[in-house]
Amino acid sequence: MKEKFDVQGMSCAACQAHVDKAVSSLPGVIKCNVNLLSNSMEVEWDENKTNSKTIEKAVKDAGYSASIKTKEKTKKKDYSLAKLILSLVLMLTFMYVSMGHMWGWPIPGFMDPMMNYREGTLWFCVVQFILTVPVIAIYFNQYVIDGFKKLFKGKPNMNSLISVGALASLIYGIVVIVRVFNLCRVLVGGSAGAEESIKEQMMSYSHNLYFESASMIFTLVSLGKYFESLSKKRTTKAIEGLIGLAPQEATVEREGIEIVVPIEEVVVGDIVVCRKGDRVPVDGVVVEGTASFDESSITGESIPVQKYVNNKVFSSTILTTGFIKFRAERVGNDTSINTIIRLVEEASNSKAPISKMVDKISLYFVPAVFGIAIISGLIWVAVTRDWQYMYEVPITVLVIACPCALGLATPVAIMVGCGKGAQNGLLIKNAEILEKAHSIGTVVFDKTGTITEGKPVVTDYIVLGDDLIKSVIQIEGMSEHPLSNAICEFRKDVAITSIVNSFEAIDGVGVRGIVADRIITIGNENAIKESNNKANAIEIGAKLSSEGKTVLYIVSENTVHGIIAIKDVVKESSKYAISRLTAMGIKTVMLTGDNEKTARVIADEVGISDVIAQVLPVDKANVIKGLTSDKGYVAMVGDGVNDAIALTSADVGIAIGAGSDIALESSDIVLMHNDLADVANAISLSKATMRTIKIGLFWAFFYNCVCILIATGAFAPLGLTINPMIGAAAMSISSVCVVTNALLLNLWKPMKYVSTKKEEEIPMDKTLTFKVEGMMCKHCVAHVTSAIQAVVGVKAVEVSLQNNSATVTGTFDPEDVIKAVTEADYKCTL
Repeated sequence: MKEKFDVQGMSCAACQAHVDKAVSSLPGVIKCNVNLLSNSMEVEWDENKTNSKTIEKAVKDAGYSASIKTKEKTKKKDYSLAKLILSLVLMLTFMYVSMGHMWGWPIPGFMDPMMNYREGTLWFCVVQFILTVPVIAIYFNQYVIDGFKKLFKGKPNMNSLISVGALASLIYGIVVIVRVFNLCRVLVGGSAGAEESIKEQMMSYSHNLYFESASMIFTLVSLGKYFESLSKKRTTKAIEGLIGLAPQEATVEREGIEIVVPIEEVVVGDIVVCRKGDRVPVDGVVVEGTASFDESSITGESIPVQKYVNNKVFSSTILTTGFIKFRAERVGNDTSINTIIRLVEEASNSKAPISKMVDKISLYFVPAVFGIAIISGLIWVAVTRDWQYMYEVPITVLVIACPCALGLATPVAIMVGCGKGAQNGLLIKNAEILEKAHSIGTVVFDKTGTITEGKPVVTDYIVLGDDLIKSVIQIEGMSEHPLSNAICEFRKDVAITSIVNSFEAIDGVGVRGIVADRIITIGNENAIKESNNKANAIEIGAKLSSEGKTVLYIVSENTVHGIIAIKDVVKESSKYAISRLTAMGIKTVMLTGDNEKTARVIADEVGISDVIAQVLPVDKANVIKGLTSDKGYVAMVGDGVNDAIALTSADVGIAIGAGSDIALESSDIVLMHNDLADVANAISLSKATMRTIKIGLFWAFFYNCVCILIATGAFAPLGLTINPMIGAAAMSISSVCVVTNALLLNLWKPMKYVSTKKEEEIPMDKTLTFKVEGMMCKHCVAHVTSAIQAVVGVKAVEVSLQNNSATVTGTFDPEDVIKAVTEADYKCTL
């Protein structure tokens, strides 16, 4: 069982560590990830040993509250900004009263110690107390109650530190007021000789009140937390952007009527209607119509994709032109966009191995700070006999310590890194993978579909005699072999005008057919054994074979009339991707089931030095396990289908393409843009994230070590000291700095391969209705339909006998349709 919980009451890394420890120690809990940034917790447990109620109770016993996360959030009114503004006004008023006289600013005479050092000093202290109490009251529940509650449970946190510090300042100030009041009485009834001495004491008290510390500690910490919360919101921008892509409504057809329903009410089997400009609400299969889609939200490809009946459509993609109806197949949380959102959220909330060290330190950090504060205060009293230091030093130590910075350094960077990856088509499964990727030393590539396009194309057509390409296209059109498809695609402009007779597939040779009374064979070297010009043909064929191409010979009447070379061409970005990895000092290996010769040609073309060929898919996992790298982890890059076992066997599995469920399940990183150059981008993002985490942790550790040391007064002989007010400001700034450092990850940009090829203009489908004369029966309709279907670019035909018309859809030339129908002995006009 796996559930996500909302956790209330966490304020720093110590809180996060306490909740983690409380839940992880429960019997049956398999995994627990507590996220301070999102105030959430993801727990996986054995249902036979524990349950959600037990987990919630464990969190409650630790001094916090937890509840299972639900989609419907009850938004509480946030008064934090109003409270901050009020406390800032009180604090600024306080500063004017307490420090205004230093700059010659006027203050009321009744509270001016310089004008009346008796009642003036007393009122000077009382007014500061009056201005301090509302600030403490504003934040009493937020800091004092929570802090002391955790302290009494033996699990102190950041609130415990600042509450003890602030209340100690307040108590000291009250003691001073009592002392000043007593001194006022001595002045009234005392001798004139003692007056000067008492006056000096009162002036000293007026300058060493600690009310400002109590007021400023809460106000400045709250100011820091407010800026911190604004920064945190920016870290979730990428995830919010993804969530914004998920439609909230869908138009479905029920009982022949179109109705708009909330997305939650769409069920599997519903017929969903989409028109121009609509965002596809769920995944499904087209049952009617044709349309063009912008699938950039899923694949990153900006070029529109044409969809026909039986084609799949994906949620969040946009219908740019056309109209379709499709049958819903994956709804709710199972849709493509919701799967991506779920994976990104899980990755953002997961915990990197480096954070385990921080959790251990955080458990002991706050108790250690309390210990240092008490010891340093006692040492100062023992050495100087100055009771003022007994208050000032411990208060400063308590206030300046910042466990919050420690707790935020890792999760904020992880969330920004995963979100930035998702924005750029890099779907990273969890924080552990994000950390691992920066240490990849070897990348193993599958060949077919990864380095190459994954579908063979004709690269060379050489005519040695008669040009028989039209007849070859007709013969190959009757075969289902992948090489036949490549030949037909090579010359798809050729119209089929003749009938192929006696088609046969010959094992070990190729295919044969009779076109226009001429026997034509297309096959390998076995097809040219009896040919009279085979020597020249074999020489040309050998050269093409050395380039890793499959060679087919066109033979008729014992003569080789032509040669066709077919190759699974290398992706345009593959060479660039390999060169980037090599420049990063990463070793590249090709692992393929192809023969050594073909694999070596492809490897040489893209710059891979090591080739492991003729390996079956089931054996690839063993090869991966046997590859050890002195430089770091081993990553496997494949298409996620036939490489699933190898992907799971590697330290880091990287799948090309986001359309496959197997890719999402078996891999650790999915390259949604189908671009091999993103392998280097994923590693680069991981390095940038880890660098950000290390800088954040260094700052947090450095800040705490140095500032706590200064706060103890260790450098006082050198004149370097910190008072509680400056300590509170420094603590607030430290948290903001750590979050801001993580936000710098937003400046990271992937390096993209810029294609040198000119984009071909993609012809748009059109639908035209032709008038056909001469049809008498259904056989005529079938004859006309067959003639039109043979025209290049025709995708759909509907012939009506009643209307004497033919409605044609596709990228065809209208003249070709008219010609095909006319040749079938019917009259056709547009």
